[in-house]
Amino acid sequence: MTMHKAVRVSVEAMLEDLRTLVEVESPSRDLDALRASAEAVAAVIESRLGGPAVLVESAAGPHVHWSAGGDPKVLILGHHDTVFPLGTLERRPFRVEDGHATGPGVFDMLGGLVQAIHGLAALDDLSGVEILVNADEEVGSRSSRALIEERALACGAVLVFEGAADGGGLKTGRKGCGTFQVSIAGRASHAGLEPEAGVNALVEAAHQVLDIAALGRPDIGTTVTPTVASAGTLDNVVPAEATVIVDVRVESAEEKERIESAFAALAPHLDEAEIAVEGAVGRPPMPESTSTELFAVARKLLPGLEGKAVGGGSDGNFTAALGVPTLDGLGAVGGGAHADHEYLVVDAMAERANLVTGLVKAVQKGTAHESE
Repeated sequence: MTMHKAVRVSVEAMLEDLRTLVEVESPSRDLDALRASAEAVAAVIESRLGGPAVLVESAAGPHVHWSAGGDPKVLILGHHDTVFPLGTLERRPFRVEDGHATGPGVFDMLGGLVQAIHGLAALDDLSGVEILVNADEEVGSRSSRALIEERALACGAVLVFEGAADGGGLKTGRKGCGTFQVSIAGRASHAGLEPEAGVNALVEAAHQVLDIAALGRPDIGTTVTPTVASAGTLDNVVPAEATVIVDVRVESAEEKERIESAFAALAPHLDEAEIAVEGAVGRPPMPESTSTELFAVARKLLPGLEGKAVGGGSDGNFTAALGVPTLDGLGAVGGGAHADHEYLVVDAMAERANLVTGLVKAVQKGTAHESE
C-alpha cells in the first residue's frame, strides 16, 4: 500500500475554505461566535461532501455532525472553537505568505478540518464515514464528551485532526491531563497589631505548593505543576483566602488514580486552616497501543512518517481510553498553537489530505488491521 498517485485535491480550494473558517472567529464559550462558526463549518462540509451537516445544540455551543450513511466505520474528529478572543482577526488577519498560512486557528485546528474534508471529497465512496466537530475542546469538552464517546464506539476507529507533531509527525500517544484548584481558607487579622490572631492562608498555600509539587514523578511521565496562585487583599492584612491552580499530566491510569487520591488527601499544616480541592485528570491517557494499527497503515501510505507521544491532550484521549483505535495529529503541519506566531505549511496540505483519503479507504476495506 502506497500513497495514491492521483492528487485530486486543490490547495487553492483548501485555502479558500480555510480563509472562510478563520474569518469566522470562534472563541470558546462565546455562544454567538460559536454558532456562526458551526454554521460555517457545516456549510463547508455540505459544499464539499454533500448531504446535511447537523448542528447538535449544547450548553457550550453547537457541535457539527455529518454522516455519509451506511454501517459506521470511521469517525473524523475535530473542534471548531479556538483560544483567541474576538478581535484577534483584526490584529492578525488570514494571510498566505512565504509558504505559510497564518491567522487565528489555522494550525489548531481549522487547517486540519479543511484537509480532512478535502481528503474525504477525493473518495468515490464515503459510506461508513462520520464527522464530528465539537465546540468546546479547548475548554475540556464537557458538553461533547458523551457524544464523542458514543460515535467513537459506534464507528470503531477514530482519526483526530489536531495539528501535527513537530516535523509533521503523527501523535501516537498522549498524556492524560487535568487541572486542580486548591482553595485555602484562613482568618484575617491586622498584620501589625495582632498577626497571631490570624490564620495566614498565604503561608498555608506555600506549604501546599511544596507538597503538591512533590507529587510529580517525571521519571514515569507524571508532571504536577502549580501554575497560578492568588492570595490576600491588602498589604497590612493577614490573608484569609488563597487559591492555587495546578496542571497535571500522567501517562497511565494508575498514575491518574494516585494523583487524584493524593489531591483528595491534602491536609492543612496550620491550625484552623481549611482546604478544599476541586478538579480531576479529566482527559485520561491515550496509550500508544491504541494507535498501533492505524499508524502502521499511515506509514505504508507515507513512508518515513514519524509517530510521537506528546504531553498535550485532545479528544482522542477520550476515544482511546474506550479502547477504540485512535490516531491523532493528522491535521495541519505547522506550529505555534495558541500563540501569535501560529502557522500552517501550505506545501504539506495536499499530502495530508491524500493521507486522509488513504487511511479512510483502508478502514472502509477493513485492511487497517494488517501488519506493516
